[in-house]
Amino acid sequence: MSDSRAFKEMTLPLFDSDEVVVPAGSGKQPSYIRDHRKRLRDRFMSGGADALPDYEMLELVLFRAIPRRDVKPLAHVLLDRFGSFNAVISAPFDQLETVPGVGETVICELKVVEAAAHRLARSRVAQRPIVSSWDALLEYCHTAMAHRDIEQFRIFYLDRRNTLIADEEQARGTVDHVPVYPREVVKRALHLNASALILVHNHPSGDPTPSQSDIDMTRQIETAANALGITLHDHIIIGKSCETSFRSEGLI
Repeated sequence: MSDSRAFKEMTLPLFDSDEVVVPAGSGKQPSYIRDHRKRLRDRFMSGGADALPDYEMLELVLFRAIPRRDVKPLAHVLLDRFGSFNAVISAPFDQLETVPGVGETVICELKVVEAAAHRLARSRVAQRPIVSSWDALLEYCHTAMAHRDIEQFRIFYLDRRNTLIADEEQARGTVDHVPVYPREVVKRALHLNASALILVHNHPSGDPTPSQSDIDMTRQIETAANALGITLHDHIIIGKSCETSFRSEGLI
């Protein structure tokens, strides 16, 4: 059953919905499922996430949504469709709904995990000096943005001590463009009494190389911010597995 090709040859009723069909008078998991789940949980508890491949991490998440059925085939289908554990968790609702066997219960479990990851990553940068939490900031940005299928533009507003006072999504765009208005960015900074900014956006293509429009827009924001005594610390472009810093590249 672990062979995705073999699974695809099976009849579709196995994954008609994410509701569990239990034989009348039976309220227990089959022993082979119960034993497998216990072994998997024990491995996770003893070795942590590094001890499990992506499909087994997905199984752990799916256990709660589908309590009495083998979820390994569905885990493989999700990975075949989206590519990685992170990509599955971050996949949009409408794309998840197209996968046979994925309904509201499964989507809810996946999105709870995603939301928990975002909150945990954000807590590591909230109310802390950004300079001393730079790695945590990058981790948060990758967690929140790396697997989005459209461009998203976020701004981190900082006080005089470079402590994060606001993390806001400025705009969403298409797969290769997001509209950003320098006047609105600076206006919001003044409203928050921010002293500095960090700009962040993602490239759904996975390549964090700045485009000329990225460079031009950054310079416009920097000019507007400088005129009002607000510092632009950096603009970070998030790719699938790496990022580009305008500051490091000498573009700011």
